[in-house]
Amino acid sequence: MLSQKYGRTYHFPFSPGTTSDDRINHTYWDDIRQIETLVHTEKLDGENNCLNQFGVFARSHAAPTTSTWTNQIRERWELIKRDLGDIELFGENLYAVHSIEYKAIESYYYIFAVRCLDKWLSWEEVKFYAALFDFPTVPELLIEPTAGLTQQGLQDRILDWAQEPSVFGSVDMQTHTGCTREGIVSRNMDEYAVADFAHNVFKYVRKGHVKTDEHWTRNWQRAKLIWERRG
Repeated sequence: MLSQKYGRTYHFPFSPGTTSDDRINHTYWDDIRQIETLVHTEKLDGENNCLNQFGVFARSHAAPTTSTWTNQIRERWELIKRDLGDIELFGENLYAVHSIEYKAIESYYYIFAVRCLDKWLSWEEVKFYAALFDFPTVPELLIEPTAGLTQQGLQDRILDWAQEPSVFGSVDMQTHTGCTREGIVSRNMDEYAVADFAHNVFKYVRKGHVKTDEHWTRNWQRAKLIWERRG
């Protein structure tokens, strides 16, 4: 296997955007109490692309992707592939617009995780490797210690963030009006074993997020970067 796919992120029980094949972590609070520090980031509406020494992979990881909307990131990969070694970069590829259009993105690829062999690296290391390879990370909302945090307090905070627009300005592609961010991902700030992924990463996704009758790949359009809009 050239790459092991990204683990399925379990939803918080109060996440309304679950579909039939999603999984819910009903004991998430037991997991969070074992974590020293949480980092909350914005979940962006793109394609999960992995960059490793063998290629650029979409969600399935069966083989390197050759889709037209990954041409740009595959060109970037050609420049860095010999330097990756055992490092695997995971990011949201926003080159093709999905359900949300972003009005203020300066890049097409935003790193949210880095894997090295059997470890998911700490958030500080994620930011280090993102900077090393000249990529931004997904928007960081808050870093907080879990000591003193209550289950209700955590839920209230995430629900508050969920009512806000994206850091990058979010527009619903069906209604062409402003909308809330896609969701929030909360993770252990420290490194953890690949086998323990489900106990260290949690997500909230907005209700009815994927509303398009037609899958976005059929008539996809390229996202505009912020400097194009200024022009």
